[in-house]
Amino acid sequence: MDFLRQQLDKVSHHFEKGGKYEALYPFFEANDTILYTPGTVTKVASHVRDQLDQKRMMIAVIVALLPICLFACWNVGYQAALAIGHGAAPLDSWQAWIFEALGFGYNAGNPATCFFFGAIHFLPVWLTVGIIGGHIEVIFSIVRKHEITEGFLVTWFLFALTLPPTIPLWMVAVGIAFGVTLGKEVFGGVGMNVMNPALVSRAFLFFAYPAAMSGDAVWVAAENTDGFTGASWLAVAADSTQGMEVLEAQGGLLQDAFIGVIPGSMGETSALLCLVGAVVLIVAKIGSWKTMAGVTLGTLGMALLLNAIGSETNPMFAMGPEWHMALGGWAFGMVFMATDPVSSAFTDTGKWIYGIFIGILVVLVRVVNPGYPEGMMLAILFMNMFAPLIDHFVVQANVKRRKARNMAGLTPAVAGHDSADKEAE
Repeated sequence: MDFLRQQLDKVSHHFEKGGKYEALYPFFEANDTILYTPGTVTKVASHVRDQLDQKRMMIAVIVALLPICLFACWNVGYQAALAIGHGAAPLDSWQAWIFEALGFGYNAGNPATCFFFGAIHFLPVWLTVGIIGGHIEVIFSIVRKHEITEGFLVTWFLFALTLPPTIPLWMVAVGIAFGVTLGKEVFGGVGMNVMNPALVSRAFLFFAYPAAMSGDAVWVAAENTDGFTGASWLAVAADSTQGMEVLEAQGGLLQDAFIGVIPGSMGETSALLCLVGAVVLIVAKIGSWKTMAGVTLGTLGMALLLNAIGSETNPMFAMGPEWHMALGGWAFGMVFMATDPVSSAFTDTGKWIYGIFIGILVVLVRVVNPGYPEGMMLAILFMNMFAPLIDHFVVQANVKRRKARNMAGLTPAVAGHDSADKEAE
């Protein structure tokens, strides 16, 4: 490691101001600080020191996401093997060709082959997001002469995990390019974006290429036949001809949904692993438990309200809060998307309000609009836009309370004099 440090020091002057590669300094600095602690640090007592810098914060989020990535690889392969075992046919894809060329069989009882089949679906998507999105970040940093930060690392993982296993890679590239550019960089880069870039990317793909982001085929990496349906369970529940009776008739489905062994976007199926990630984020003081609790309370209250109202034509009114929390991207969104420190509310009271409204909206979108049975993505994006306004009103309310408290503490003579001065002004 000393040798590498010496080599970096020898070429560093070429990237500093006045060097022939000055324009590429952000790229050099990013690699240097990934490998080593920055050479310039604070030395005086007036600076606040904290071990949790941005780099460690991003790494902690990645640690919380790694079990979900591993589970995603296995579950994609498991769902495909399960579908093929029930009469579906393997997809005519390069992944299936590689899998079969290596002599592997579609066996849902073999964790190793399931993991491999899922990995050759997940990893290309993950690499495409990193290569395209990462280069866009580097280009904007070089043009602006800003340091390259680690903020994109989380967007990289989050966006890849919200995608279905069968999405074409060119769509992945277009989606992340749109999200990073128009959801983040146009606002000024890291820390300046109004909405979560990963969700902006996913929303763009959902509305631009709906056939590739919704429907039966995208949830399972297999050609569906009459013997097997790959539709998400939320879509099944929203179907007026099936409804909640179908879900409740499936023995152990709620438990499977909580664990994550159901079809869905690659990283959003396991509520259990999302809760494990929530513990990591809360302990590391990265994700706000207030926001998570707010989302839970909002979902619980709105779901129970709609259950009480009921509907003869819309089966989603009968979906209990436990189903809302176990199915779809609810848990993943609550833990990793809603708690984004940049696009969410900052104030303590604001976090409660922000989270509660996300919980309310996700249930409303799922129930009132059966054509789009997911809802978590739109609920978070909608509240992202209102987060600054929520914080503004919370701060203004605190200011008014403090003013009133201060006035109450003044003597009557002083308070009267202060009021007279304001009237004169």
